[in-house]
Amino acid sequence: MIYNFLSEYLSIIIFLFIALFLSIGFIIANYIASPSNPDPEKLSAYECGFEAFDDSRMEFDVRFYLVAILFIIFDLEIAFLFPWAISLGGIGVLGFWSMMFFLGILTIGFIYEWKKGALEWE
Repeated sequence: MIYNFLSEYLSIIIFLFIALFLSIGFIIANYIASPSNPDPEKLSAYECGFEAFDDSRMEFDVRFYLVAILFIIFDLEIAFLFPWAISLGGIGVLGFWSMMFFLGILTIGFIYEWKKGALEWE
């Protein structure tokens, strides 16, 4: 019983231990080798629009959320397009038109966001 378990899963267990060992080793090596005097430029605001380590209850511009939601929508669209394109020969006409319907809905949403001014940055 235990022999069958080890013969089937020993390579996975060894791989997990090696991955755990390497992960912990890299974290320790980074902690030991990295300098602990950060540059003021590194601590400055970066892409998010507010200063680091400020009050967490400050007002936050909703446009950042809109851009993030748009990114997620179009990122998911691309994630659906790759497997669809690979299996297009096997799924036939129904698969093609269902993806065209999906892309049409996303295009309508994109046009709506564009007309509402969600992509405008002042």
